[in-house]
Amino acid sequence: MITVTGATGHLGRLVIEELLERGVPADDVVAAVRGPEKAADLAARGVQVREADYTRPETLATALAGTDRLLLISSNEVGQRAAQHRNIVDAAVAAGVGRIAYTSILNADTTGLALATEHKATESIIRGSGLPFVFLRNGWYIENYTDNLAPALEHGVLLGAAGDGRIAGATRADFAAAAAAVLLGAGQAGAVYELGGDEPFTMTELAAEVSRQSGRTVVYQNLPAQEYTKALVDVGVPEAFASLLADSDLGIGRGELTTDSGDLRRLLGRPTTSLADAVAVAAKA
Repeated sequence: MITVTGATGHLGRLVIEELLERGVPADDVVAAVRGPEKAADLAARGVQVREADYTRPETLATALAGTDRLLLISSNEVGQRAAQHRNIVDAAVAAGVGRIAYTSILNADTTGLALATEHKATESIIRGSGLPFVFLRNGWYIENYTDNLAPALEHGVLLGAAGDGRIAGATRADFAAAAAAVLLGAGQAGAVYELGGDEPFTMTELAAEVSRQSGRTVVYQNLPAQEYTKALVDVGVPEAFASLLADSDLGIGRGELTTDSGDLRRLLGRPTTSLADAVAVAAKA
């Protein structure tokens, strides 16, 4: 039995789709979700839907019962994730889970990104649990940019503080396929994968690709981190999260969100989705 937490999120749904497409029987897949009503479509396809609230440990024992392989998709509640993840790991130990895979962040053990702090803590919790583990250190989703291109197209500018740093971005679908491959693969215990796209790009190159495919001129404007934070706050991003995004851009500038490991390509058994193809999908949408 394979259990996927956060299964109604973008990544979780894609992982479940991958498992089903690869022939895993639906009743051998558990969608562990905070709100089971949001997974009615998965239940209709035969997937087991179980309540699993990271903040309510009493829900987790039932959610993980009988689980052989667990994919712990990191919580999106920055500042609370380490405690939430500990609840899941403790429940996994109690349930006798055979192996846990965790979606961490690229270069987690060396990066200075503030966003990495809770990922490092979670990796430490998992290592200390005694459970066989796999760390899927995911790079940036290309969708972090392509899902919100409307302002850039309207104003002709992409803002950031990443300088000329390269981003080994990949699509959520690529990361989901890699996760499915690991969940179904043998001999994975202790593996640490640094996952990123084959062709790292700069923000300037992203702007150029958006321009090429949209027919509108879009340029990248690099700002000091404080100015970028203010620009995000001005359009409604909460200040604490805006600061984290600016900090991540500074990390990009230091080369902390790129990799040449080739791990993602090998897990996929094919090249990663190109920036051009990802932008094309967004343009059609």
